[in-house]
Parts: sequence; C-alpha cells; structure tokens
Amino acid sequence: MIFYLTHDLIIHLIIFQIVVLLVILTNLWMLHRARRPKPLSGFPMVSILVPARNEERNIAICIQSLLFQDYPSFEIIVLDDLSTDSTLPILTELEKENPCLKIISGSPPAQDQGGKNWACSQLAIHAQGDYLLFTDADTLFQPHALRSIIRSFEKEQADLLTGFPHQKVVSWGERLLVPFFPWASISFIPLWLAERLPWRTFTVAVGQLMLFRREAYQAVGGHESLGTSVVDDLTLARRLIAAGYHICVASVSDLITCRMYHNSREAFEGFTKNLFAAFDFRVLLYLFVFLWLAILFWVPLIVLIVSLLGFSPYSNIHHLQICLGLSLLLWLVPYLEFGIPLYMTLLFPVTILANEIVAFRSMFFSLTNRLVWKGRQLAQPKWKWF
Repeated sequence: MIFYLTHDLIIHLIIFQIVVLLVILTNLWMLHRARRPKPLSGFPMVSILVPARNEERNIAICIQSLLFQDYPSFEIIVLDDLSTDSTLPILTELEKENPCLKIISGSPPAQDQGGKNWACSQLAIHAQGDYLLFTDADTLFQPHALRSIIRSFEKEQADLLTGFPHQKVVSWGERLLVPFFPWASISFIPLWLAERLPWRTFTVAVGQLMLFRREAYQAVGGHESLGTSVVDDLTLARRLIAAGYHICVASVSDLITCRMYHNSREAFEGFTKNLFAAFDFRVLLYLFVFLWLAILFWVPLIVLIVSLLGFSPYSNIHHLQICLGLSLLLWLVPYLEFGIPLYMTLLFPVTILANEIVAFRSMFFSLTNRLVWKGRQLAQPKWKWF
C-alpha cells in the first residue's frame, strides 16, 4: 500500500494530468474557434435581459456598458426584483435618458418558483427580440461585445451561446473560490464530446452570458419551467441538450468582465449556494469528484515533503517533480485564458483546500435546508445518490 501511494499512484496521476492538459488545450482551441471572424448578413433584434435585486453598487455601470453597444438592433429590459436599496431609483433615472432601456418592477415569486427564475421569466414575457440575451447586473460589456457574440452565434448556428467572462477578483475569498468553476469546466469537460453526447455531466453554462434563440428557449419552457432550481443556467442548458439543440461555448473573457462578489464572505456564501446544485445534488458523484481533486493535487505535495524528510523510500523525486510541474501547468493555462492573476497558480493547493471546505458546506447546508440567498430562503433540494 505504501509503495502504491508513494510510487505507482504518482505515475497514474501523471498520466491523468496529461489527459487533462490535452482536454484543456482542445477546449481552448474550441473556445477561440467560435470567435473566428465572419461577416453578419443581418442584424437580428436582440433583447438584453437583466434581473436586478439590490444591485445599487453595480447596476449603473452595467447598464451604461450595455447602452454603448455598437450593434444597431437591440433593446435592454431590466427587472427590479423587489430591491430594498437604491437600485430602482438609479434605473429610473437611466430610463429617462435612454429610449431603448425599459424598466419593469417584478412581482413576488410564487412558492414553487425561485426568485431569479421568476424574474427572468417576467423579463422574457416583455422581450421583443429574435434572440434573448440574459446577463447579470454585475457584468461589464465592451462596446463591441454584442456584435462579436452575435457573429459567433450565427457562425456556430447555435441555439444557446455561453462563455466565461473575465472574473475580477480582489479579496482572498474571491481569488480562491471564483476561478474554480471556469477552471474545472475547462479542465474536466471535453467540449467536443459535450457537443455530440447528451450527457448532463458534460454541460457547461454560465449565467453571466446566456444568449438564446427565442424558439429554442420557449421550446424547453424557459425560466418559468425551472421552479426552484438554484442553477438556472445549467438546468436550461441541460434541457436544451436533451431536446437536441446546439450549445456553443465561446471565448468571451476579452468582451465581458464580472465581479461576482465584493468580499470573501459573499464569495463563501455564493458558492455554498451553487456548488452542490451544480452537480444536480448527486451525493456520490459529488463526493467522488472532490475526493479525487484532493488526491490529484495534494497527495504529490505530501509525498514530496515526506520524501525530502527521508520517510518515503519508494518515491521517485523526478516523478514527483513532473507531477507537480504538470499540476502548475493545469492551473496556469486556464488562468491565462480567464485573466486570473498568475501568482494564484502557485497557490493551487490552497485553492483546492478552500473549495473542498465550501463544497462540503454546500452539501451540508443543502441537505439540511439552510440555504439563504439575498434574504430569501431557498427551497430544500431533492438529492439523489448518483
């Protein structure tokens, strides 16, 4: 057993890491392939839909970035989701100066509806566009973003286009937690396979950018059909895949910036809400994934330390160096793509540890019905073993 843990396991981890690196490189090629230039034959009407609840610190700059789009045919509809701060007054002032901006006041969700799902379904009812672009109130769009996104959407003949914005991270909680989901998606979900096989596990979707063809969105029931689902983006994407629609994941980190949370506590609570839900509340799969991540990135480090102290006669220092070098590479390449500070690559063991803690907190809070978000009690999920 000792021989396996300190020698053979390291060899197996190296092989696995090489496979993961190939997945990362293939995925990045596909993300950028979707952005290859193609002239637009027309300018379909786009409805940009923004749910906003207590977003006074973000909403003005977000809406202004959307108003400055160099695309000729779009509308912006923002729903104030019963905010208790200055969100609505800020939006009202912006609406007076911009005729393409429409503000609607949301109604309280029914007991069988999640707050954001209900907000988005109300937005969809008011939308006039051929395409529906849902985004969050904490995003910032470059002026050419909409034109570039529509170009990729048309080129790929997609029914849903999504992608990973550049994540602005300031506090240590943000740095350790926010990059984890895009990193894990690019590292362990082969997009070329996800496009061909309707497997729920291979779904990639990011709520900060969800561009739908209206017909596809309506065909799967839209947000109104999601009930109390916490991860509306993944749930809708999974339904589209199951119905045979085409999803495209594109590189958008140069087009959209987002600061999801503004301090460590917000990040901690946000991922407590989302992590277990992202796995569709499948307990055994969830436990396996986070156990494997701990083994993949912590065991080589532990074996190296034990070896340097002279307590691991079976370990091979060269194999350990290769394994840890590959670990750094597996974090470095995605972080370059997503604009994450590169010094965070060196802290990948701490990143894994922080996400392990939040992962188990997420599962515990979900199973014990203790999830709360933006002042609303979330419905207790129906979990399953696998």
